[in-house]
Amino acid sequence: MGDFGMNRYSFSLRIVVLLAAAFVCSPVTYGQSRGAVAEAQRVSGDRFAVAGRTPRGAQVYAVNPPSAAMLNAIDRGLTDLFAVARKNGYNRGLNYSNFTVFIGRADRTKDSSGRYSPDIALGAAQYAGSVYDQGGFIYAAGMVISPGTGAFLIAEHTRDMNRVSDVVRYEGEHIVLYNNDRRRFQATLDHSQGGGHPILQ
Repeated sequence: MGDFGMNRYSFSLRIVVLLAAAFVCSPVTYGQSRGAVAEAQRVSGDRFAVAGRTPRGAQVYAVNPPSAAMLNAIDRGLTDLFAVARKNGYNRGLNYSNFTVFIGRADRTKDSSGRYSPDIALGAAQYAGSVYDQGGFIYAAGMVISPGTGAFLIAEHTRDMNRVSDVVRYEGEHIVLYNNDRRRFQATLDHSQGGGHPILQ
């Protein structure tokens, strides 16, 4: 790589560092409704002390400063979501700024087969007695917190950012349906009666 390439790389690296610093240093001001924040904190047991946005403008609240890779993975998941939503004729609410992602601590980082799988423990509720029931709770990759405000919760990841994109797309499907097709939203609200993701093909 020549001097120009190295200089351009160094410049790009400085930009990434500055953007990361701006995200980390942002004071926590909740643009999201207080109700959604309180619900995310109740469900996860976490306190979301870090606030910022992805490069494309989705709002993020996190326990710890998310990596640039995590923020980009969120944007990729939303980009995929918007494409499949439009393919299905859904057009309302397809802006990055319409979505809020809460990033909580993972309650486990490996699934029962030992694969990397950062998940959140949630009360079993309608899943009680199902194959998902772990003794009064289930492990979930994500959970919609407030469909009306486009808010959902996922777990922190340190690798496998493709999984982050998938989880964002899948949780986002519920929000797209809430905004565009309430009947289908109700029919696919949870997976206790079967079905799963992707909902939109």
